[in-house]
Amino acid sequence: MADEEETEVAEEGQDGMLGSLGDAGGGSNERILDQTEIDNLLGFDLAQDDSVERTGIRAIINSALVSYERLPMLEIVFDRLVRLMTTSLRNFTSDNVEVSLDNISSIRFGDYLNSIPLPAILAVFRAEELDNYGLLTVDSNLIYSIVDVLLGGRRGTAAMRIEGRPYTTIERALVQRMIEVVLQDARAAFEPLTHVTLNLDRLETNPRFAAIARPPNAAILVKLRIDMEDRGGRIELLLPYATLEPIRKMLLQQFMGEKFGRDNIWESHLASELWTTQMEVRAVLDEQQLPLRQVLELKKGDTIMFNATPDSTVELRAGTVSLTRGRMGRRNHAIAIRVEAPISPSAASALREFR
Repeated sequence: MADEEETEVAEEGQDGMLGSLGDAGGGSNERILDQTEIDNLLGFDLAQDDSVERTGIRAIINSALVSYERLPMLEIVFDRLVRLMTTSLRNFTSDNVEVSLDNISSIRFGDYLNSIPLPAILAVFRAEELDNYGLLTVDSNLIYSIVDVLLGGRRGTAAMRIEGRPYTTIERALVQRMIEVVLQDARAAFEPLTHVTLNLDRLETNPRFAAIARPPNAAILVKLRIDMEDRGGRIELLLPYATLEPIRKMLLQQFMGEKFGRDNIWESHLASELWTTQMEVRAVLDEQQLPLRQVLELKKGDTIMFNATPDSTVELRAGTVSLTRGRMGRRNHAIAIRVEAPISPSAASALREFR
């Protein structure tokens, strides 16, 4: 009897276990995540603003990007750009223009090209002193607003937007004039920090033809909002980190007044000390190349014949840099050199680099 009861209990336990496994396999108790929960888990939320901190997989993907906040001088430069653009665009359009800085963010170049809302005009410009390129994007709303304002459109009416056609020559010419004004203001915004010449290279309407960097490369994206009463649009300025690399040390400075951290007292002290610096100058009569064996065998009384004559010029050197040439003579009881040639260009450039 005891054996039969134990057998029945074991069979019931096995049946219960199989039943629970069957329920799990059938999926009757599974909980399916909805789209919102999946987006939150992965860190993708289209409704979030770019300034919101990313989480999940998006945070892992963007972990290699350098935050613009590590370059504190950039925000000062772009604030200065907003003030300059407000004045210059008012003079350009003869209208009440308000320019505002929406946000500054870090983005991968490929992601930005894929996110540009078309149609738009993309201006590729070159920073001459930085030896690299930048990108300026003008959206369609601002394009039609500028055309409407410059060609005498009525106030109080929204700019008409015509889809499905390319921009005309007149529209491109008017937008190009506005872009040149913006680039001129950008040059003036960087002027207290460093001299940068921004020249417009070309205008594109297809983002694929405006590739100035590799898709994975990081870049700084600056979004500017331009309002002209009831009209306006956006301008986006993209600067790859490779473009800003030559002035990265300057961008790391903390802002102190309009001098951007420069110390005039230290500059004047350094200049005065450089002018009083002692420098050794050597007069070289002639140079010869001898075998090492012959040099080792030299002894007292040996004579080395120079190729110089009494009328030959003498070279003056500072270290390894050739300064000028002159003729040897005597003044009172000292041997003197009378300089007969100007400072050589290579020596002048070397001295400028030293200063």
